[in-house]
Formats: sequence, C-alpha cells, structure tokens
Amino acid sequence: MKIAIAGAGAMGGRFGYMLFKAGYDVTLIDQWVPHVEAIREHGFKINLDGEDICAKIPIFFPEEVAAKEEKYDLIVLYTKSMQLDSMLETLGSVVTHEDTFVICLLNGIGHEEVVKKYVPITNILLGNTMWTAGLVGPGKIKLHSTGHVDFSELHPNGKEMAKKAVDAFNDAGLNAVYAEDVYFQIYRKATLNGVMNSLCTILDANMHNVGMANGSWQLMEGIVEEFAAVAAAEGVKFDKEEVFESLKSCFDKDGIGAHFPSMHQDLIGQHRLTEIDSLNGYIAQKGKEHGIPTPICACIAKLIHCKEDLLKAT
Repeated sequence: MKIAIAGAGAMGGRFGYMLFKAGYDVTLIDQWVPHVEAIREHGFKINLDGEDICAKIPIFFPEEVAAKEEKYDLIVLYTKSMQLDSMLETLGSVVTHEDTFVICLLNGIGHEEVVKKYVPITNILLGNTMWTAGLVGPGKIKLHSTGHVDFSELHPNGKEMAKKAVDAFNDAGLNAVYAEDVYFQIYRKATLNGVMNSLCTILDANMHNVGMANGSWQLMEGIVEEFAAVAAAEGVKFDKEEVFESLKSCFDKDGIGAHFPSMHQDLIGQHRLTEIDSLNGYIAQKGKEHGIPTPICACIAKLIHCKEDLLKAT
C-alpha cells in the first residue's frame, strides 16, 4: 500500500514513521519550510521511548506532490485544522483520484465538511486517535506511551478500504479499531482535548499539574457538560461518565500526566496558531445554533485567541 501523510508534524510523524518501519511505501507531505528542510538534510530525528532514531523518509511540499501528480492508495490527513483547506486545495487532483482514499484524523470536530469540498464522499474515511506525540522542533519529534486509533468510512463504498487501512495500521503497531460509531469516538476525543489541551495551554502546565490544581475539576466538569449538551443536540451518543474516567487517567504523573498536549506545544512552545475553533470554539458556535448556553467553552476560546494575539502566533 502506498501511503502519504499530509501533515507530518508530531502525530503525522508518528504514524508515518511506524508505517514506514513496518515496510509500507510512505511519503511525508508538509507545508512548514524549516521542518521539510531539516528532514531532507538530516533525516527525521525521532526519540522513541528514550531511543534516538534517524529515519530517512521522503518528504515533499504539497505543491511538489501536486506537480508530479503522484498517486497514493491512502492519504492520511494530519494537518492542523486551520491548514486543512489549503493542504487539500494545493494537492488538487492528487486527492481526487478514483482509487485514492483519504482518512481524516485531525483533532476536533467538523473537519469532514472541509474534506468533502475536495474528495468524493465515497473515498473519505474519518476517525480519531488516542496516541500522543510531541514536536521538539523542525525535523524532531518525541514519542512515548501507547494508544489506539478508531475510524470508519463515511459512505458504504469505502468499507473495504477502511478494513484494509485497519489491517495496515495494525501491521504497524498502531492498534487500529474499526469504529461502528465514529462520531461517538470523535466527540469523546474532542471533549478530552477541549478539556486538557485548552486548560494546559491557558495554565501553562502539563496534564498532571492541571489535574491537581485547586478548582480544575469543576472547570472540567463544566466543559464536559457543554460538549455533552451539543452532542445530544447533534444526535451523537455521549457517555459523560466514561469521559470523566478518561480524564482522571490523564493525571497519572508517571504516565501521560507528564505530557504537554499539542495545543500547548504549538502555542506556548512554537507560537503557532491553535485548533481551538475546532474544539471549544466549535462547541460555542454550535451552542448558539441550537440555543444551548456554552459560557465556559466560549470563554476558553476567547482566552486562547487572546494568548495567540499576545504571542503573535502564526
């Protein structure tokens, strides 16, 4: 299977490396110039559970891939949410080939509406991942712990490819699961991100320290309640108690509690714009549409945008 990773940052880099190591024909695609140049010159520098690895994986800018009219069996979308539209537009005919499937694994909610602008619904797979990864700098990522990924097709015609992708990801040790209810999984992950990504970024703390902070649990409960209310209005199943238990598992200081989520890595670490409008901002907007109060998510989205402005994020 010939696979492209469109968005080869921390998480895309993890998936790309694990698939590459498993023997798949993998190409990385990214728009960040220093990142592409560093990988081309020095290889992809990966720290995997304390072991330093240099992977020689080919990487290109999207316009280079489009110019060559490359053909892939599967394109894994792992851009930041605000870069998704431009990535797909630049790739052009590469994502519209009748034999090419696209799987969207971005953090947040609603990305399939962007993908549908460029890719036939018959060729779209959708899901989310519970893996972690850290971007250290251009061409460098840090990987630890374990996780899983859930996805399925948007149209019945894509079921066969979804099952093939599950097998490929499992070959690579990515612990893939075919999701019978993918929107349940997406809202669940988005809620966890809407809590941990946003609070860790605002408080400039890792997940363990946020969990131990006085009053943080009340904030978390409020965020979860708002996500749950919007999910119900959208007709999506939501298990609040399961989400609360998952949140508690994030506080383990000897496990993933030491992790700084991707939003913190982007904004605090790299002064890059965040995906808040696909998380808490999305819930605030949908709350308005459904007449559901979402004061906490609305406030959090505004605070993150203020921080982006103060840090001159780009």
